[in-house]
Amino acid sequence: MATEPVKLTPTTGMITRKSPTLAEPISDDERSSDNSEMLPNANSSSPAMAWAGAAVWPLILSLPLTLSSPLSPTSYANLFPQSWYSYNPSTDSPKPLGLTLGILAVAVGQVFVLLFFGMYRSGILTNRSEPASIQRAGARPYDFSEGMATHLSQPEGFVLLVAYLSVTWMYDLMPKSYYSFEGTIQWPELAACLVLQDGVQYVMHRLEHVVSAELYKRSHKPHHRFTNPRLFDAFNGSLPDTIIMILIPLYITANVIRTCNVWTYMAFGSTYANWLTLIHSEYALPWDGIFRMLGMGTPGDHHVHHKFFKYNYGHLFMWFDMLAGTYRSPETFAPKIFNLGT
Repeated sequence: MATEPVKLTPTTGMITRKSPTLAEPISDDERSSDNSEMLPNANSSSPAMAWAGAAVWPLILSLPLTLSSPLSPTSYANLFPQSWYSYNPSTDSPKPLGLTLGILAVAVGQVFVLLFFGMYRSGILTNRSEPASIQRAGARPYDFSEGMATHLSQPEGFVLLVAYLSVTWMYDLMPKSYYSFEGTIQWPELAACLVLQDGVQYVMHRLEHVVSAELYKRSHKPHHRFTNPRLFDAFNGSLPDTIIMILIPLYITANVIRTCNVWTYMAFGSTYANWLTLIHSEYALPWDGIFRMLGMGTPGDHHVHHKFFKYNYGHLFMWFDMLAGTYRSPETFAPKIFNLGT
């Protein structure tokens, strides 16, 4: 299948669009049939200044970090009455402060992700050049404000996630430790939650693809209309898809890892939601090379799934795909479709 041409600016090597594309899914046979000129390594053309954007990762955790530290002037104990956060699992009902702060933590993380992506996409972090697109056909053109409004208003996205968090929290459906404000972020538990969530999500994602054509049609197919996704497509799908692939894994994870406190749960929610957003980026990100060496999910890895459908079912980690034999690297599996280094 022919792809729309792209061109390189002579001074920076950054990729610029010539025309939009929302390609149809392609077969394995088609993945190397394009004989157009190969493009240079996408990451090699990114200015070092783009690495300033890596600050988005600690900023995603800014709310639980600043509120939970006893040394911080913004410690929760200094800001809120004790009656708002004290919790006796034997006698107390869940209080809304933890829920409110948890939702706010994800929102704050989203603000930093969108600020980073806006500066990165517009060239502020890349010497006024467009970043290298994941796919050689180029990134889809769109208005940033439209993309942001679409992203934040999806009922199957943040609206459904807020509803899930509210019900499971206020109806006391979480393990008792999750309601505790004692301590700070528990890093081992945070890592365990991220890995388990992605492992369960891998299974649910793969089942959506293979159990039946009817299940796929009603759940995951709406999300797969984006074969060249943009960052703002992350939660654009269907209500059944969000329930099966996100909410069920979230509830399983919470009930398997039962020792988290509220700060760890908060950090997990913010990291998970914002990382899931970033892997839908239409551009290669500065840290992608390091992430891929560690088996951590990148936009290039996830674009392989959106383009071919039957590989790279993982999101945050590629470990489960590697174990199951479903992992494909974008630059080695389909170098005619994806830019080198993505």
